[in-house]
Amino acid sequence: MSIAVLVNMHARHGSEAVGDRIRRILPQARVAVTQSIDEARTWIRDEIAHDRPRVLLSGGGDGTAVSLLNELRAQHLTVPAFGLFPLGTGNGWARATGVSGTKAAFRELAQLGNGVTPPLRSFGMVLTEGRVTPFAGTGWDAEILSDYRKMIEAIPPEDRVASGGTKGYFRSLFTRTIPRHLRAKDRPRVRVINLGTPALMIDPEGRPVLMPNGGHGAVLYDGPISVGGAATTEQLGLGFRAFRFAHLVPGRMAVRVYAASTLHATLRLPWLWRGAHPLPHDHNWLLTRCRWEFDRPVPFEIGGDLVGERTEVEMSLADETVPLVDWGRMRREK
Repeated sequence: MSIAVLVNMHARHGSEAVGDRIRRILPQARVAVTQSIDEARTWIRDEIAHDRPRVLLSGGGDGTAVSLLNELRAQHLTVPAFGLFPLGTGNGWARATGVSGTKAAFRELAQLGNGVTPPLRSFGMVLTEGRVTPFAGTGWDAEILSDYRKMIEAIPPEDRVASGGTKGYFRSLFTRTIPRHLRAKDRPRVRVINLGTPALMIDPEGRPVLMPNGGHGAVLYDGPISVGGAATTEQLGLGFRAFRFAHLVPGRMAVRVYAASTLHATLRLPWLWRGAHPLPHDHNWLLTRCRWEFDRPVPFEIGGDLVGERTEVEMSLADETVPLVDWGRMRREK
């Protein structure tokens, strides 16, 4: 079976040593250890485009996988069976495919080395600004990501692995992001406008129901926002179940606005983290397309990567799906 693997050196657990270990497990695989998107782009153009593998593995975090997918799209290449090999910090998308850590991923990798054909799962994607992604949004998550990266960059390179992960994420949250919001005088406001098929909302029992007056052009929400976005995957990483309804209705993406104050949310963080429903000041829909209009520039992230500030964004369910390697099913069928 033809396998190609990209390892991102800038991922939390990415390194030449990891690349060498993969080569030992998969001696026939083409393994590239890259340090930039330009190197990845060249590898795709020179290696993947001319000899398409049956399985392509992305070694990094969610941002690595999203960048790799969109580079394939940019070069007009059909996405082969796509496996998420978690070497990043949050690895939210990888968790959706049944593998949550690097050690577990190496165990699954050994099965591919034994010639096992991996089962696949067709995974829907969000399309925004010409890119496909399993999630995109704004608010605390984007700010925490920015704060976390600034904190990690201030740590000596030899100490970054030990200082990262869940522990580092929460340190950044409680020492940087939350204090800044507690000092803020007001929060951004957003209008969420439905641009697709009639909106479904989530009732208190967690069931999808048709939203009254929620057709094309309807303003679904107009008010303050603390965090929000659209997703086709339940988790944003580190076990944060931010979009628990992402797989509830096929052909829809989960859209959420959480509007509670910083203090209110901090006191209810355990419920937020596990995706409890219903929650005060929480708004959930299942949509095919929408536009968000903000009253000021806000940070916007696509698949775990900050892309700058925006005053308006559109998000829709992408026409194409991605054939993801289902590590969980492969493990059960062993």
